[in-house]
Amino acid sequence: MKKINENYFINPNQNLNATSIDHILEKDEKILWRGKPLRKSFILNSFLKFLPFGLIWLCFDAGFIAFMVISFPEMPPFMIAFLCVFFAFHLIPVWIWVFSTISASKRQKIEEYAFTDKRILVKKGFIGSNIISLYYSSLTSVNLKIGIVEKMCKVGDIYIVANDQKVVLEDILDPSFICGKLQQIAHDIKTDVYFPNALRPKENQGYQTEYKGVSIDTKSNNNK
Repeated sequence: MKKINENYFINPNQNLNATSIDHILEKDEKILWRGKPLRKSFILNSFLKFLPFGLIWLCFDAGFIAFMVISFPEMPPFMIAFLCVFFAFHLIPVWIWVFSTISASKRQKIEEYAFTDKRILVKKGFIGSNIISLYYSSLTSVNLKIGIVEKMCKVGDIYIVANDQKVVLEDILDPSFICGKLQQIAHDIKTDVYFPNALRPKENQGYQTEYKGVSIDTKSNNNK
């Protein structure tokens, strides 16, 4: 009978944060680039994203609430209680806008992105956090979007679509450079997977080799 290795389930990275990107790296997996949203742009976008809809909804309900306050003396108590509960739920879009704004700072601290030589890792969350893993062979498109706020802050959003998932890398510094490098990495590795014999360099005999195609200077792209 083959001897069981008692150390098989001992995690060599057990001292790392269990929800950190470094914690889930595979053996010999290397990070090519890592970054996170620019703080001021991320918070401003969270405030402005639902601002028009939230204000319109709030103004609409405010008129009815003002009418209720005027009519309170003539209303029975059960009707007052019912209307208070009704508008507390009816204002949910406004509460979502407020929550998105006040939670933006915490979400920005948690959110982190990384490109490795095997996949894309995206960490998001608020109270907890989750890490999304996208292998380059599953990518179908990588697109860049720069809005008004992003242009002012010199950042951009990278939209990544895989076979069954969509993720957004928000408010990335030097977005055109990072997006271009990501597209190149995805193209190189997908080519290496689908055409392993015809298009692989002689030094890479077979799959499971180290990717050496692109290096990314992280000094100018990480958010401080």
